[in-house]
Amino acid sequence: MRILLKLRLDCDADAAWRALHSPRAVGELYGPFVTLTPMAAEGLPTRFEPGMDAPVRMGVETRVAGTIHLGAQLIHVSDRYAEDRHGPVRIFRDSGIPLTGPLASLDVWDHQMAVSPLPGDPSRTLWRDRLVIGGPTAAALWPALWATWQWRGARLRRLAPTWAHEPESSDADD
Repeated sequence: MRILLKLRLDCDADAAWRALHSPRAVGELYGPFVTLTPMAAEGLPTRFEPGMDAPVRMGVETRVAGTIHLGAQLIHVSDRYAEDRHGPVRIFRDSGIPLTGPLASLDVWDHQMAVSPLPGDPSRTLWRDRLVIGGPTAAALWPALWATWQWRGARLRRLAPTWAHEPESSDADD
């Protein structure tokens, strides 16, 4: 089963690409309701790198009950570069898998986000987001994930203009 988004974002493709690799920016996409907490003692890296595995716990913050745990997720990162009829496309792929919680009943989790300059306006980004899920509960979980992805799309539109202010890392910073 698939969930697709196609958005025009108010930032350039380089800023969107940096945000995809920023654990802080990814966490902001799900905030303020869902939190991502690193499971590793050293915490999350400052940047998601290809080949990296990052286990996280997901939770919902409530005033009454505190954090309600949604489960754990393994984020596995890879990057791919392609061309389409408009030019270069950069693809960030999370092929990790839910480890615990309701989503752990899925045996397929393939989340790919493609960014490219918006045709006709390279100061903006064409963002294509595809989540493929499979498993015995995929049909039952699809409506909740679809709704989450619509909300996530709204968050992407809202946060994208702030990404232009993310500094680009350099070797001098290490």
